[in-house]
Amino acid sequence: MLNNFEPEINPYGVKKAEIVVCIPSYNEADSIAFPTSQADEGLTKYFGQKRAVIINCDNSSSDGTGQVFMNTPTKTPKICLCTPPGIKGKGNNFRNLFQKVLDLQAKAVVVVDADLKSITPEWIKHLAEPLYNGFSYVAPLYIRHKYDGTITNGIAYPMTRTLYGRRVRQPIGGDFGFSGKLAAVYLKSDTWDDAVGHFGIDIWMTTLAITNKARICQSFMGRPKIHRTKDPGAHLGPMFRQVVGTIFTLMTHFSHIWMKVKYSRPTAIYGFGLGEVEMPPKVEVDTQNLLKKFHGGFDEYQDLWQKILSRDVFNKLLEIRSLKENEFNFPTDLWARLLFDVAISYRDSVVDRDLMMDSLIPLYFGKTLSFVRKTKRMSIKQAEDTIEEDCMTFEMTKPYLLRRWKEKK
Repeated sequence: MLNNFEPEINPYGVKKAEIVVCIPSYNEADSIAFPTSQADEGLTKYFGQKRAVIINCDNSSSDGTGQVFMNTPTKTPKICLCTPPGIKGKGNNFRNLFQKVLDLQAKAVVVVDADLKSITPEWIKHLAEPLYNGFSYVAPLYIRHKYDGTITNGIAYPMTRTLYGRRVRQPIGGDFGFSGKLAAVYLKSDTWDDAVGHFGIDIWMTTLAITNKARICQSFMGRPKIHRTKDPGAHLGPMFRQVVGTIFTLMTHFSHIWMKVKYSRPTAIYGFGLGEVEMPPKVEVDTQNLLKKFHGGFDEYQDLWQKILSRDVFNKLLEIRSLKENEFNFPTDLWARLLFDVAISYRDSVVDRDLMMDSLIPLYFGKTLSFVRKTKRMSIKQAEDTIEEDCMTFEMTKPYLLRRWKEKK
Protein backbone atom coordinates (compact mmCIF):
# COMPACT_ATOMS: atom_id res chain seq x y z
CA MET A 1 0.00 0.00 0.00
CA LEU A 2 2.99 2.26 0.62
CA ASN A 3 4.86 1.79 -2.64
CA ASN A 4 1.83 2.52 -4.78
CA PHE A 5 0.08 5.04 -2.53
CA GLU A 6 -3.70 4.93 -2.73
CA PRO A 7 -5.56 7.67 -0.83
CA GLU A 8 -8.70 5.51 -0.71
CA ILE A 9 -9.41 1.79 -0.82
CA ASN A 10 -13.13 1.18 -1.23
CA PRO A 11 -13.57 -2.40 -2.49
CA TYR A 12 -17.33 -2.35 -1.78
CA GLY A 13 -17.81 0.83 -3.83
CA VAL A 14 -19.62 2.58 -0.95
CA LYS A 15 -21.05 5.90 -2.21
CA LYS A 16 -23.56 6.73 0.51
CA ALA A 17 -23.90 5.87 4.18
CA GLU A 18 -26.07 7.12 6.97
CA ILE A 19 -23.83 6.07 9.85
CA VAL A 20 -20.02 5.92 9.89
CA VAL A 21 -17.68 4.39 12.46
CA CYS A 22 -14.13 5.69 12.09
CA ILE A 23 -10.99 4.18 13.57
CA PRO A 24 -7.99 6.52 13.19
CA SER A 25 -4.61 4.79 13.26
CA TYR A 26 -0.88 4.87 12.85
CA ASN A 27 1.05 1.58 13.06
CA GLU A 28 -1.63 -0.29 15.02
CA ALA A 29 -1.68 -3.55 13.10
CA ASP A 30 -1.43 -5.44 16.40
CA SER A 31 -4.61 -3.90 17.88
CA ILE A 32 -6.98 -2.61 15.16
CA ALA A 33 -8.80 -5.90 14.45
CA PHE A 34 -10.55 -5.93 17.84
CA PRO A 35 -12.20 -2.47 17.71
CA THR A 36 -13.08 -3.18 14.05
CA SER A 37 -14.98 -6.39 14.86
CA GLN A 38 -16.67 -4.77 17.90
CA ALA A 39 -17.75 -1.78 15.78
CA ASP A 40 -19.17 -4.17 13.19
CA GLU A 41 -21.11 -6.05 15.85
CA GLY A 42 -22.45 -2.78 17.30
CA LEU A 43 -23.58 -1.53 13.90
CA THR A 44 -25.21 -4.86 12.99
CA LYS A 45 -26.95 -5.26 16.35
CA TYR A 46 -28.17 -1.70 16.96
CA PHE A 47 -28.24 -0.01 13.55
CA GLY A 48 -28.96 -2.96 11.28
CA GLN A 49 -31.62 -1.02 9.33
CA LYS A 50 -29.26 1.84 8.50
CA ARG A 51 -26.72 1.97 5.71
CA ALA A 52 -23.38 1.84 7.52
CA VAL A 53 -19.65 1.83 6.80
CA ILE A 54 -16.51 1.39 8.91
CA ILE A 55 -13.64 3.64 7.88
CA ASN A 56 -10.00 3.29 8.86
CA CYS A 57 -8.30 6.70 8.62
CA ASP A 58 -4.62 5.86 8.57
CA ASN A 59 -1.30 7.74 8.38
CA SER A 60 0.21 5.42 5.72
CA SER A 61 1.28 2.95 8.43
CA SER A 62 4.35 0.89 7.57
CA ASP A 63 3.22 -2.13 9.62
CA GLY A 64 0.25 -3.05 7.42
CA THR A 65 -2.48 -1.59 9.68
CA GLY A 66 -4.71 -0.98 6.63
CA GLN A 67 -4.39 -4.59 5.44
CA VAL A 68 -5.21 -5.98 8.91
CA PHE A 69 -8.25 -3.67 9.01
CA MET A 70 -9.43 -4.73 5.55
CA ASN A 71 -8.84 -8.43 6.30
CA THR A 72 -10.87 -8.35 9.53
CA PRO A 73 -14.14 -10.19 8.77
CA THR A 74 -17.16 -7.85 9.03
CA LYS A 75 -20.74 -7.73 7.76
CA THR A 76 -20.41 -3.95 7.39
CA PRO A 77 -18.53 -2.66 4.31
CA LYS A 78 -15.16 -1.02 4.97
CA ILE A 79 -13.16 1.84 3.49
CA CYS A 80 -9.51 2.67 4.14
CA LEU A 81 -8.42 6.31 3.79
CA CYS A 82 -4.74 7.21 3.88
CA THR A 83 -2.81 10.43 4.30
CA PRO A 84 0.09 10.68 1.82
CA PRO A 85 3.39 9.10 2.98
CA GLY A 86 5.16 11.53 5.30
CA ILE A 87 1.92 13.22 6.41
CA LYS A 88 1.38 12.14 10.01
CA GLY A 89 -1.03 13.20 12.71
CA LYS A 90 -4.39 12.12 14.09
CA GLY A 91 -5.95 15.44 13.06
CA ASN A 92 -4.85 14.96 9.45
CA ASN A 93 -6.64 11.59 9.50
CA PHE A 94 -9.74 13.43 10.70
CA ARG A 95 -9.59 15.94 7.84
CA ASN A 96 -9.92 12.99 5.48
CA LEU A 97 -12.80 11.73 7.60
CA PHE A 98 -14.70 15.06 7.61
CA GLN A 99 -14.53 15.25 3.82
CA LYS A 100 -15.61 11.62 3.41
CA VAL A 101 -18.55 12.11 5.81
CA LEU A 102 -19.79 14.96 3.60
CA ASP A 103 -19.24 12.93 0.42
CA LEU A 104 -21.21 10.01 1.88
CA GLN A 105 -23.90 12.41 3.19
CA ALA A 106 -23.68 10.65 6.56
CA LYS A 107 -25.85 11.81 9.46
CA ALA A 108 -24.02 10.17 12.37
CA VAL A 109 -20.31 9.56 12.93
CA VAL A 110 -18.68 7.58 15.73
CA VAL A 111 -14.92 7.59 16.35
CA VAL A 112 -13.11 4.99 18.47
CA ASP A 113 -9.40 4.56 19.19
CA ALA A 114 -7.47 1.81 17.41
CA ASP A 115 -5.77 0.59 20.61
CA LEU A 116 -8.99 0.05 22.60
CA LYS A 117 -9.08 -3.18 24.55
CA SER A 118 -12.34 -2.51 26.42
CA ILE A 119 -14.68 -1.56 23.56
CA THR A 120 -17.95 -3.49 23.34
CA PRO A 121 -20.68 -3.35 20.65
CA GLU A 122 -22.61 -1.19 23.14
CA TRP A 123 -20.03 1.61 22.79
CA ILE A 124 -21.25 2.16 19.22
CA LYS A 125 -24.82 2.34 20.49
CA HIS A 126 -23.93 4.77 23.31
CA LEU A 127 -21.99 7.12 21.02
CA ALA A 128 -24.38 7.04 18.05
CA GLU A 129 -27.84 6.84 19.62
CA PRO A 130 -27.82 10.42 21.01
CA LEU A 131 -27.10 11.67 17.45
CA TYR A 132 -30.53 10.31 16.49
CA ASN A 133 -32.09 12.04 19.49
CA GLY A 134 -31.30 15.68 18.85
CA PHE A 135 -27.64 15.84 19.93
CA SER A 136 -24.81 16.87 17.59
CA TYR A 137 -21.76 16.05 19.71
CA VAL A 138 -21.33 13.12 22.08
CA ALA A 139 -18.39 13.00 24.47
CA PRO A 140 -17.58 9.75 26.29
CA LEU A 141 -17.94 9.25 30.02
CA TYR A 142 -16.05 6.34 31.44
CA ILE A 143 -14.56 5.31 34.72
CA ARG A 144 -10.83 5.83 34.50
CA HIS A 145 -8.12 5.14 37.01
CA LYS A 146 -7.47 8.28 39.04
CA TYR A 147 -3.99 8.62 37.46
CA ASP A 148 -5.02 7.85 33.88
CA GLY A 149 -5.61 11.00 31.84
CA THR A 150 -3.74 13.52 33.98
CA ILE A 151 -3.62 16.12 31.16
CA THR A 152 -7.43 15.89 31.09
CA ASN A 153 -7.79 16.11 34.86
CA GLY A 154 -5.24 18.85 35.46
CA ILE A 155 -5.59 21.04 32.36
CA ALA A 156 -8.10 20.16 29.60
CA TYR A 157 -11.19 19.59 31.77
CA PRO A 158 -10.77 22.52 34.22
CA MET A 159 -9.72 24.94 31.46
CA THR A 160 -12.54 24.01 29.04
CA ARG A 161 -15.11 24.18 31.80
CA THR A 162 -13.88 27.49 33.18
CA LEU A 163 -13.52 29.17 29.80
CA TYR A 164 -16.61 28.00 27.95
CA GLY A 165 -18.95 27.15 30.80
CA ARG A 166 -19.70 23.54 29.83
CA ARG A 167 -18.77 20.57 31.99
CA VAL A 168 -17.49 18.02 29.50
CA ARG A 169 -15.56 15.56 31.64
CA GLN A 170 -13.56 13.97 28.81
CA PRO A 171 -12.86 16.74 26.28
CA ILE A 172 -9.93 14.75 24.86
CA GLY A 173 -11.36 11.26 25.40
CA GLY A 174 -10.54 9.93 21.92
CA ASP A 175 -13.89 8.14 21.50
CA PHE A 176 -16.87 10.30 20.54
CA GLY A 177 -19.79 10.90 18.21
CA PHE A 178 -20.69 13.86 16.02
CA SER A 179 -23.25 14.75 13.36
CA GLY A 180 -22.65 15.15 9.65
CA LYS A 181 -23.57 18.83 10.03
CA LEU A 182 -20.78 19.31 12.57
CA ALA A 183 -18.33 17.65 10.15
CA ALA A 184 -19.08 20.52 7.73
CA VAL A 185 -18.39 23.07 10.49
CA TYR A 186 -15.05 21.38 11.24
CA LEU A 187 -14.03 21.34 7.60
CA LYS A 188 -14.75 25.05 7.14
CA SER A 189 -13.12 26.30 10.34
CA ASP A 190 -10.27 28.79 9.92
CA THR A 191 -8.70 27.74 13.26
CA TRP A 192 -6.94 24.69 11.78
CA ASP A 193 -3.19 24.60 12.35
CA ASP A 194 -0.36 22.07 12.60
CA ALA A 195 -1.06 21.23 16.28
CA VAL A 196 -4.71 20.48 15.41
CA GLY A 197 -3.45 18.27 12.58
CA HIS A 198 -1.80 16.14 15.26
CA PHE A 199 -2.86 15.59 18.91
CA GLY A 200 -4.68 18.91 19.23
CA ILE A 201 -7.63 17.49 17.28
CA ASP A 202 -9.78 16.18 20.19
CA ILE A 203 -9.76 19.37 22.25
CA TRP A 204 -10.28 21.38 19.05
CA MET A 205 -13.39 19.37 18.12
CA THR A 206 -14.86 19.68 21.63
CA THR A 207 -14.16 23.43 21.79
CA LEU A 208 -15.64 24.07 18.35
CA ALA A 209 -18.73 22.04 19.25
CA ILE A 210 -19.23 24.22 22.36
CA THR A 211 -18.50 27.55 20.66
CA ASN A 212 -20.78 26.68 17.74
CA LYS A 213 -23.58 26.01 20.23
CA ALA A 214 -23.95 22.41 19.13
CA ARG A 215 -26.21 20.31 21.35
CA ILE A 216 -23.73 18.34 23.45
CA CYS A 217 -24.18 15.34 25.69
CA GLN A 218 -21.93 12.88 27.48
CA SER A 219 -22.61 9.20 27.03
CA PHE A 220 -21.83 6.76 29.79
CA MET A 221 -19.82 3.92 28.29
CA GLY A 222 -20.49 1.41 31.07
CA ARG A 223 -16.92 0.15 31.06
CA PRO A 224 -13.62 1.79 31.89
CA LYS A 225 -11.40 2.82 29.00
CA ILE A 226 -8.67 0.22 28.71
CA HIS A 227 -5.96 1.03 26.20
CA ARG A 228 -2.20 1.52 26.27
CA THR A 229 -1.96 3.37 29.58
CA LYS A 230 1.09 5.44 30.35
CA ASP A 231 2.78 6.70 33.48
CA PRO A 232 1.93 10.43 33.48
CA GLY A 233 5.59 11.23 34.14
CA ALA A 234 6.94 9.21 31.23
CA HIS A 235 5.45 9.92 27.78
CA LEU A 236 4.63 13.50 26.90
CA GLY A 237 6.50 15.78 24.53
CA PRO A 238 4.60 16.61 21.34
CA MET A 239 1.22 15.49 22.69
CA PHE A 240 1.39 17.93 25.60
CA ARG A 241 2.57 20.78 23.37
CA GLN A 242 -0.18 20.17 20.82
CA VAL A 243 -3.09 19.70 23.25
CA VAL A 244 -2.25 22.57 25.60
CA GLY A 245 -1.05 24.79 22.74
CA THR A 246 -4.41 24.26 21.00
CA ILE A 247 -6.30 25.26 24.17
CA PHE A 248 -4.26 28.50 24.33
CA THR A 249 -4.56 29.22 20.59
CA LEU A 250 -8.34 28.82 20.69
CA MET A 251 -8.53 31.09 23.76
CA THR A 252 -7.37 33.98 21.58
CA HIS A 253 -9.76 33.03 18.80
CA PHE A 254 -12.80 32.67 21.06
CA SER A 255 -12.07 35.32 23.70
CA HIS A 256 -15.26 37.16 22.68
CA ILE A 257 -17.19 34.07 23.84
CA TRP A 258 -15.42 32.97 27.03
CA MET A 259 -15.01 36.47 28.45
CA LYS A 260 -18.80 36.62 28.81
CA VAL A 261 -19.08 33.22 30.53
CA LYS A 262 -19.59 33.53 34.30
CA TYR A 263 -19.93 29.97 35.56
CA SER A 264 -20.25 26.43 34.22
CA ARG A 265 -23.32 24.29 33.82
CA PRO A 266 -23.65 20.52 33.70
CA THR A 267 -23.88 18.66 30.39
CA ALA A 268 -26.63 16.09 29.84
CA ILE A 269 -25.60 12.49 30.49
CA TYR A 270 -27.00 9.82 28.21
CA GLY A 271 -27.48 6.21 29.33
CA PHE A 272 -26.23 6.68 32.87
CA GLY A 273 -26.78 4.04 35.53
CA LEU A 274 -26.36 0.98 33.36
CA GLY A 275 -25.51 -0.87 36.54
CA GLU A 276 -22.28 -2.30 35.18
CA VAL A 277 -19.29 -0.86 37.00
CA GLU A 278 -15.89 -2.33 36.36
CA MET A 279 -12.68 -1.16 37.90
CA PRO A 280 -10.11 0.26 35.49
CA PRO A 281 -6.55 -1.13 35.46
CA LYS A 282 -4.10 0.45 37.86
CA VAL A 283 -1.76 3.18 36.64
CA GLU A 284 1.57 3.23 38.44
CA VAL A 285 3.13 6.63 39.09
CA ASP A 286 6.81 7.21 39.84
CA THR A 287 6.45 10.12 42.29
CA GLN A 288 10.21 10.55 42.79
CA ASN A 289 10.59 10.98 39.05
CA LEU A 290 7.85 13.66 39.06
CA LEU A 291 9.61 15.56 41.84
CA LYS A 292 12.98 15.24 40.08
CA LYS A 293 11.54 16.60 36.84
CA PHE A 294 9.80 19.44 38.68
CA HIS A 295 13.10 20.45 40.30
CA GLY A 296 14.96 19.97 37.01
CA GLY A 297 12.64 22.54 35.48
CA PHE A 298 14.13 25.26 37.69
CA ASP A 299 17.65 24.57 36.37
CA GLU A 300 16.45 24.75 32.79
CA TYR A 301 13.57 27.24 32.72
CA GLN A 302 13.73 29.53 35.75
CA ASP A 303 14.70 32.61 33.70
CA LEU A 304 12.00 31.87 31.13
CA TRP A 305 9.37 31.44 33.86
CA GLN A 306 10.20 34.89 35.15
CA LYS A 307 9.33 36.29 31.73
CA ILE A 308 6.03 34.45 31.25
CA LEU A 309 4.60 34.39 34.80
CA SER A 310 3.41 37.19 37.04
CA ARG A 311 5.81 38.02 39.87
CA ASP A 312 3.49 36.66 42.54
CA VAL A 313 3.02 33.29 40.80
CA PHE A 314 6.77 32.98 40.19
CA ASN A 315 7.58 33.73 43.84
CA LYS A 316 5.07 31.12 45.01
CA LEU A 317 6.82 28.56 42.78
CA LEU A 318 10.10 29.32 44.51
CA GLU A 319 8.41 28.58 47.85
CA ILE A 320 7.09 25.21 46.62
CA ARG A 321 10.54 24.32 45.34
CA SER A 322 11.86 23.97 48.88
CA LEU A 323 9.21 21.39 49.90
CA LYS A 324 10.25 17.78 50.36
CA GLU A 325 8.28 14.97 48.66
CA ASN A 326 6.41 14.00 51.84
CA GLU A 327 5.11 17.56 52.32
CA PHE A 328 4.86 18.60 48.67
CA ASN A 329 1.75 20.60 47.78
CA PHE A 330 0.97 22.62 44.66
CA PRO A 331 -2.22 24.61 45.45
CA THR A 332 -4.89 24.55 42.73
CA ASP A 333 -5.52 28.31 42.77
CA LEU A 334 -1.80 28.84 42.07
CA TRP A 335 -1.94 26.26 39.26
CA ALA A 336 -4.96 28.03 37.73
CA ARG A 337 -3.24 31.44 37.84
CA LEU A 338 -0.08 29.91 36.41
CA LEU A 339 -1.98 28.45 33.42
CA PHE A 340 -3.77 31.77 32.89
CA ASP A 341 -0.41 33.60 32.95
CA VAL A 342 1.04 31.21 30.38
CA ALA A 343 -2.05 31.58 28.18
CA ILE A 344 -1.51 35.35 28.07
CA SER A 345 2.21 35.01 27.37
CA TYR A 346 1.32 32.49 24.66
CA ARG A 347 -1.12 34.94 23.08
CA ASP A 348 1.56 37.67 23.12
CA SER A 349 4.39 35.30 22.00
CA VAL A 350 6.52 36.57 24.90
CA VAL A 351 9.04 33.82 24.08
CA ASP A 352 9.04 31.00 21.51
CA ARG A 353 5.73 29.16 21.93
CA ASP A 354 7.12 25.63 21.69
CA LEU A 355 9.73 26.51 24.28
CA MET A 356 6.99 27.95 26.48
CA MET A 357 5.02 24.68 26.24
CA ASP A 358 8.14 22.65 27.06
CA SER A 359 8.76 24.84 30.11
CA LEU A 360 5.22 24.12 31.33
CA ILE A 361 5.84 20.35 31.45
CA PRO A 362 7.95 20.27 34.68
CA LEU A 363 5.35 22.51 36.35
CA TYR A 364 2.60 20.12 35.24
CA PHE A 365 4.66 17.28 36.75
CA GLY A 366 4.71 19.23 40.03
CA LYS A 367 0.92 19.65 39.93
CA THR A 368 0.48 15.96 39.07
CA LEU A 369 2.68 14.96 42.02
CA SER A 370 0.56 17.14 44.31
CA PHE A 371 -2.64 15.46 43.02
CA VAL A 372 -1.16 11.97 43.45
CA ARG A 373 -0.15 12.74 47.04
CA LYS A 374 -3.52 14.24 47.88
CA THR A 375 -5.54 11.33 46.44
CA LYS A 376 -3.23 8.44 47.38
CA ARG A 377 -5.67 6.84 49.83
CA MET A 378 -8.80 7.90 48.00
CA SER A 379 -11.20 5.74 46.02
CA ILE A 380 -11.80 6.61 42.35
CA LYS A 381 -15.04 8.33 43.39
CA GLN A 382 -13.30 10.46 46.05
CA ALA A 383 -10.52 11.41 43.62
CA GLU A 384 -13.26 12.40 41.14
CA ASP A 385 -14.79 14.70 43.78
CA THR A 386 -11.35 16.26 44.29
CA ILE A 387 -11.11 17.02 40.55
CA GLU A 388 -14.56 18.65 40.72
CA GLU A 389 -13.35 20.82 43.63
CA ASP A 390 -10.27 21.78 41.60
CA CYS A 391 -12.54 22.87 38.75
CA MET A 392 -14.56 25.05 41.11
CA THR A 393 -11.29 26.66 42.22
CA PHE A 394 -10.45 27.35 38.56
CA GLU A 395 -13.85 28.98 38.07
CA MET A 396 -13.37 31.14 41.18
CA THR A 397 -9.98 32.22 39.83
CA LYS A 398 -11.36 33.28 36.42
CA PRO A 399 -11.63 37.01 37.35
CA TYR A 400 -7.81 36.97 37.61
CA LEU A 401 -7.65 35.77 33.97
CA LEU A 402 -10.16 38.38 32.79
CA ARG A 403 -8.31 41.19 34.49
CA ARG A 404 -4.90 40.18 33.16
CA TRP A 405 -6.20 39.37 29.66
CA LYS A 406 -7.61 42.89 29.27
CA GLU A 407 -4.63 44.55 30.99
CA LYS A 408 -1.99 43.16 28.67
CA LYS A 409 -3.88 43.73 25.40
